[in-house]
Amino acid sequence: MRILPLGLILIFIVACNSSKKPDEAAFLEGLDSAEVEGPAISEEVISSIIQQIPSPLEISVLLKESGTKYDRSILNSPDNISKYNSNYQKSLNLGIYGTDLGYTNIYEQNQDGIEYMSSIKELAESLSIGQFFDIETIGRLATNSKNLDSLLLITTQNFNSINKYLQDQNRANLSVLSLTGGWLEAMHITCQVYAKNPDNKDLRETIGEQKIILDNVVQLLSFYEQKDPNMASLLGEMRELQKVYESVEIVKTYKESTFEIVDGVMVIKDNSTSEIKITNENVETISNLVSSIRKNIIS
Repeated sequence: MRILPLGLILIFIVACNSSKKPDEAAFLEGLDSAEVEGPAISEEVISSIIQQIPSPLEISVLLKESGTKYDRSILNSPDNISKYNSNYQKSLNLGIYGTDLGYTNIYEQNQDGIEYMSSIKELAESLSIGQFFDIETIGRLATNSKNLDSLLLITTQNFNSINKYLQDQNRANLSVLSLTGGWLEAMHITCQVYAKNPDNKDLRETIGEQKIILDNVVQLLSFYEQKDPNMASLLGEMRELQKVYESVEIVKTYKESTFEIVDGVMVIKDNSTSEIKITNENVETISNLVSSIRKNIIS
């Protein structure tokens, strides 16, 4: 199972050769007044979700083949950044803006991309994690489609660095919130694209696949249910989305794996398949609830 398209492609970019050290004092000053001492979430748990992100190139093909034109109106406006005052709001919308930046990149809307990069940098700095964001690297990679796979690799590898740093500061909840925001925005965009292409089976099945990813998101949020009322409220909304997904069925057909030689290296090929049983009515219900949850976050 894979996480939704676009999600978190550009959220967490680390300057690989940066010599900057985290400013502990600045970080502590940026924390919310209430302590959130949830259990430390291992890097393996986070990375196991991140690694399920599909290739951005695959998603580019999927969206462009749908024939849907670029639509900035479905994104969260960069102008909304002034509304986000708490770390809870900033972290969620950091993830949302990261996904929106990925969307602008797919459609090569560079001017819009610059605006989203600016918002991402501002939110990151206000959370005192700006040292992990190399905007110049983002811009250089994002403007060349040949670099998208490299960009995804950097994102996947370095999210763990941010997560570890936040855990060390007892703020792993911020990385969970950013992950959730990015996933939710990806859900929103895909549902909006599908609404214009209701006969697109690939988009419909992609939405159905999120039943598994949603379970992982709920599990992550549940670690903080008793510690953070905001996250508990968000968890409640995600559990409502889980209930909607109960009518979506994923049937796995097991087939024995085989060995293949790829570039002189023997690899294992998984021949198992999954059938996603989801109707247009299911998608409409899911889309409406996703829009409602998202509205509460970006308003």
